[in-house]
Amino acid sequence: MTTAEPARTATELAPPPTSGDAVHIETRGIDYIPDDERHGRPRDLFFVWAASNVNYLSIVLGGTLVLLGLNTWQALLVVVLGNLFWAFNGILAISGPVSGTPCSVLTRATYGIRGNRVSTVITNWSVCVAYEAINLAMGALAGFALLDQLGVAVGTATRWAVVLVLAAVTIVVSVYGHALIVRLSPAFTWMLTITLTVLAGFVVAHAEPGRQPEGAPHGGDLLAMALLGFAIIASGPLSWGTGADYARYLPADSSPRAVAGWTTLGGFIPSVILGAVGVLAGTAVDMEDPQVSLEEIVPGWFYPLFLLAIVIGSVASNILTMYSSGLALQAVGLPIRQWAAVLLDGVAGVAITAYALFVTDFIDALSHILELTVAILGPGLAISVADLILRRNHYRGPGLHDETPTSAYWYHAGVNWAGITAQVLGTTAALLCINSTKYQGPLTDALGGADLSALVGPIIGAGLYAVLFKRLYPAHLAQARADA
Repeated sequence: MTTAEPARTATELAPPPTSGDAVHIETRGIDYIPDDERHGRPRDLFFVWAASNVNYLSIVLGGTLVLLGLNTWQALLVVVLGNLFWAFNGILAISGPVSGTPCSVLTRATYGIRGNRVSTVITNWSVCVAYEAINLAMGALAGFALLDQLGVAVGTATRWAVVLVLAAVTIVVSVYGHALIVRLSPAFTWMLTITLTVLAGFVVAHAEPGRQPEGAPHGGDLLAMALLGFAIIASGPLSWGTGADYARYLPADSSPRAVAGWTTLGGFIPSVILGAVGVLAGTAVDMEDPQVSLEEIVPGWFYPLFLLAIVIGSVASNILTMYSSGLALQAVGLPIRQWAAVLLDGVAGVAITAYALFVTDFIDALSHILELTVAILGPGLAISVADLILRRNHYRGPGLHDETPTSAYWYHAGVNWAGITAQVLGTTAALLCINSTKYQGPLTDALGGADLSALVGPIIGAGLYAVLFKRLYPAHLAQARADA
């Protein structure tokens, strides 16, 4: 096993040293962040993650639980339990300061140098671009409604303008990169928090917590609906496994507990609070179309502010998604700079959004596809957590960029078969137990409609990886633990 200085990739050769200056475009992409360029504090991560999760989507997901027939207290319990998956993102974030590399490079340890290129396209980049389109479409629809409220005629040209402006803002911030994201996050967080807190006040004033939904399920049906709701809520935190992307600039000796804690809380707290708002809103209005129905319980002066909050929240969430998808595109092997990768992602996201909004009702189909991503992302995140625990969070940052057969992460012909096998079988097990809008796994009926995908996939994935990695690569594991 070599410890020699690894060959540098095309993306590493060009960038000069970077800093925490938010007014200059970030020059680092997926390359290793040297110690003299590290800066910041773990608590900064709270605002990074809160800014992207103080948003309308959590309210929608909370309201969905009431539509499933859960009462207020059952739905609130599901909101809390489903959001516990934010701990995955927190745990994975602690590898950022240690390795100085983003998640799409760290997964070379779990899938191998070559295996990671394929895995990144399927489980990272393509999912990120799909979420970009969903967020952009959601923000654009709220933007159309906002202009209509302001008396502006909303025609095709105006709709195109809204989409392009929202995309441009997102791309610019993502291109400027890490420092600007960290700088803007507190402002996004407080702006959205104030607006949605006011909304919460109106929701609470009209809520009927003791109201029992019509046709409320009982017994086995209740358990099935609760598990389905759990999978829906879990889809939020399971769509984020990029904690290392925003922690990699922290000093290498940053407290792992602080990094994990602030990252987890940044996603967990706003998701739970706003999920609860959605649950309470579901006792007052029909949450099948919350953007419209919530207008019934808020004063006229506030409704435009609510729509503006949806627009800003979609941009804040998309900034992190687009930034990470740019890193993923580089990790696939394209020899381009981070700004070019982000621009390419932005073009792809705009194209999908435009097709969804102007050509067909593709947004619904895309949403159904994303329901299935839990079966892919859940096992993948659990495998990464298992790998981190097995290695005791020891990753050779520069070594992860050695893409030659001399790499410590080359395994068998560039593939870590423990990771690939665990991912495939974990995803297969999850698909057998999934209950989405357009697809029901063959075991779903036997389980009374219960959706166990968010539990089965991660358990199978992590368990198989731990067993297979110890059996297939004992020398590699022993070296990692000896270096830790």
